[in-house]
Amino acid sequence: MKYILRAIVKYSILIYCKIVYRVKVIGKENIPKKGPIILCGNHKSFLDAPLMVCTTKRFTHFLAKEELAKHKFLAALGALYEVIYVKQGAAKDMGSVKTTMKYLKNGEGVALFPEGTRNGIAKGEKVRNGVSYFVLNSDATVIPFGIKGGEKPFKKAYITYGKPMDFTEEKKDRKNKEVIEKVTNDIMTEILELAK
Repeated sequence: MKYILRAIVKYSILIYCKIVYRVKVIGKENIPKKGPIILCGNHKSFLDAPLMVCTTKRFTHFLAKEELAKHKFLAALGALYEVIYVKQGAAKDMGSVKTTMKYLKNGEGVALFPEGTRNGIAKGEKVRNGVSYFVLNSDATVIPFGIKGGEKPFKKAYITYGKPMDFTEEKKDRKNKEVIEKVTNDIMTEILELAK
């Protein structure tokens, strides 16, 4: 029953996005059909997560702030899509980290916004290193994506999925702070390039 409901919600969102935001998807072929993946993108509006959910070829768990679970409708969607809730402000939310790593080890996909909040970079906030932990401590393929446009209804939106990023060399020194920062910056740089 859950799979049927997911399909209904997914295609309803897709139809809405195509009609209201005339969404165009680029680079969908870059998303592997099998194996663990980490999708990382820029965060500019409420549209980002639904847009990602309805344009990927496979089911993907999403990391989101736990405050969203307080809204009944969003909580229902979160349960349906097995959203991973993260405690805001917690230095190490080990519950969400363990859950994310479990999904990756099972060959599933997770998606997150390294900025941690909407327009984080524009606000001058530091990009979170959480994505680096998941990248450096799993065998997941990193797929960056960039979203642009769609600021208002009927203004075309684009979501572009980039080519897989390889961090094999960086994994040899995964606990080095400079390596962790480099991985985060490399991923965010690619995301911003795709969002131009």
